[in-house]
Amino acid sequence: MTAQDYDNQLLESVSVRRRRLRDALLFGAQRQRRSTDERLGKLLAGMVIAAVVCAGCVGWSFVSHRVIGKSPYGASVPSSQPSESPSPSPSVPSSPR
Repeated sequence: MTAQDYDNQLLESVSVRRRRLRDALLFGAQRQRRSTDERLGKLLAGMVIAAVVCAGCVGWSFVSHRVIGKSPYGASVPSSQPSESPSPSPSVPSSPR
């Protein structure tokens, strides 16, 4: 073997040792646990999914409110055109006798 092969082998063994020490420091005896990077990725993915679901709910509420014209509580929403209210009947003044 050449000197460069020994150097590569030494660097690789140091890298493996550092990774094992880091894992032992982070997880102790529980070596099967996920690394921090995996947890962070899953947390970020969960937050993105939650944001998409919330945006979908808000969008659905907006569209259904516009299409159906009712609020979620059953009260009708006033339309943009004013409704015609019956005009009061003219009262006939009574003459005093």
